[in-house]
Amino acid sequence: MSYAVSDNPGKGVAEYLREQENKSLLRFMTCGSVDDGKSTLIGRLLYDTKLIFEDQLAALERDSKKHGTVGEDIDFALLVDGLEAEREQGITIDVAYRFFATERRKFIVADTPGHEEYTRNMATGASTADLAIVLVDSRQGILRQTRRHSFIASLLGIRHVVLAVNKIDLVGYDRVVFDRIVSEYLEFANNLGFKTIQAIPISARFGDNVSHRSEKTHWYDGPSLIEHLETIPIENDGLDKAFRFPVQYVSRPSLDFRGFAGQVASGSIAVGDEVVVAKSGQTSRIKEIVTHGGLLERAVEGQAVTLILEDQLEVSRGNMLVAPDNRPHVADQFQAHVIWFDADAMIPGRSYILRTETDTVSATVTTLKHNVDVNSFAHIAAKALHMNEVGVCNLSTQASIAFDSYATNRATGNFVLIDRLSNRTLGAGMIDFPLRRAQNVHWQALEVNRDARAALMHQRPAVIWFTGLSGSGKSTVANNLEKLLHAKGRHTYMLDGDNVRHGLNRDLGFTEEDRVENIRRVAEVAKLMADAGLIVLVSFISPFRSERRFARELMNEGDFLEVYVDTPLEECAHRDPKGLYKRALSGEIRNFTGIDSPYEPPENPDLHLKTVGTEPHELAARIESLLERRIHGTESDDRDI
Repeated sequence: MSYAVSDNPGKGVAEYLREQENKSLLRFMTCGSVDDGKSTLIGRLLYDTKLIFEDQLAALERDSKKHGTVGEDIDFALLVDGLEAEREQGITIDVAYRFFATERRKFIVADTPGHEEYTRNMATGASTADLAIVLVDSRQGILRQTRRHSFIASLLGIRHVVLAVNKIDLVGYDRVVFDRIVSEYLEFANNLGFKTIQAIPISARFGDNVSHRSEKTHWYDGPSLIEHLETIPIENDGLDKAFRFPVQYVSRPSLDFRGFAGQVASGSIAVGDEVVVAKSGQTSRIKEIVTHGGLLERAVEGQAVTLILEDQLEVSRGNMLVAPDNRPHVADQFQAHVIWFDADAMIPGRSYILRTETDTVSATVTTLKHNVDVNSFAHIAAKALHMNEVGVCNLSTQASIAFDSYATNRATGNFVLIDRLSNRTLGAGMIDFPLRRAQNVHWQALEVNRDARAALMHQRPAVIWFTGLSGSGKSTVANNLEKLLHAKGRHTYMLDGDNVRHGLNRDLGFTEEDRVENIRRVAEVAKLMADAGLIVLVSFISPFRSERRFARELMNEGDFLEVYVDTPLEECAHRDPKGLYKRALSGEIRNFTGIDSPYEPPENPDLHLKTVGTEPHELAARIESLLERRIHGTESDDRDI
């Protein structure tokens, strides 16, 4: 049998394409636990809608004999599980997108992984879907992943669900089994905010209730899956939402042309309409709407265009052109739900890169308010957010960003968190609302500022950050440096564990989470002292690169000097001035850096001091010399000393 794109070979290509253009498009995803039959269902949909050609069908039959799991029958899952690793393991790893169409509608379906470790891939598929097909194996019932995926689908704005109770053939098409699973699902899913939940008993393998209603489930009087997908109303509310245009880049091909390029995220805009620059509040009107094909009078959600304004306003990438009567929030603090993807936990106080649709800014999770239990949806107190967990957090950004709440606008209410060093995507966030204090707290314009204070002291403020293992000699070198600077009339202050952990940070222990918070507080205090005009000597192990990078970026340009006091672990243990290594090695002290807690050496410090064979006062003199050269602008690259 030959399967073609069209049932009517005589129909012209142009006519066929026109028909497709006029059909509505439904984006949906399949999700659920491992082996619930997601890939098989999509393969069956492609087969039943006649989107498989003869050569594909022949290849599928060959692959079914080699990799299939259904005996002599065609294994439809192999149409979607395209990776060799997926076929060998019988699991879906990547998100597979497929297109198919019926006479009434077009569809884009995302087949998402069922394994918990691929939750990030599932979230990717859910982020653009209008509907989720949640598959449940009739023999297994509701599982943890069923609940997890349903919760994430709800969190990511999906409002329509099909509960596909699959493999109904393996339980003898038993209505009691179906009703029990549906009842259990509705019991927890009714609180997730779904507008519709349609339960359908199906057999993806044999096609029962997939494209046609099955006589074997005579007790079921609802629609087949295809019938439901064809008729479910699609909320095309993007056009009804307020106009949002995140600026991707400023187009300046010539002196006479200055346009703002991007994609309309929601709403619509026409020539002559008034717009507002979100961050500055400046107003103008649309002079022209430019596309590759020519000028437009109007642009709507999803269209990529270049907007030309009547006035020359300052607008750059990361800003947003918006409707004047319905503006987004502009704030540097907000609450959000975060799904964490990475094996390394999210820790409050640690600095990350936050990226919205077009904006990129440094951000810190200031508070992890609670984790969400995906089974009971209970709020659980926690100090960290681990891989595949969902938490509610307060975040603070280094600069204000423009955003909407995710519930209001999915396109402008989402973000991702990125590792500062490796550039890995660590988590995804959905913004709930701005924090009120972000709108009430403002920087005070001070007449007596940092420069005025520094001039009074006749010095340039600086933060000298000593890092190294316990016993490396950080504090000894810092003490010698402070004596040198004091003798020359410099105004200094030293921060170390002795004067900080007994007061400001006495509530913190030595877990990774507490170490991160310890350094965050120290960095903030050091910044205030530098603003006061002082030369601040900070002597902490500060084992993590991300926290030291946060401290550097917190300071004014050129104020921060990272000094790596490099002493081998064996030498530090030999010195052991407080007997800490001996106790750590015997198990009396836990989370001790260098023993059972990691130390990440600086990759490119401003000064690399090797202490073995060199006296502390000599090392201090080299730092003091570097400071003097910086003050007089004669600094050379002599970092490795």
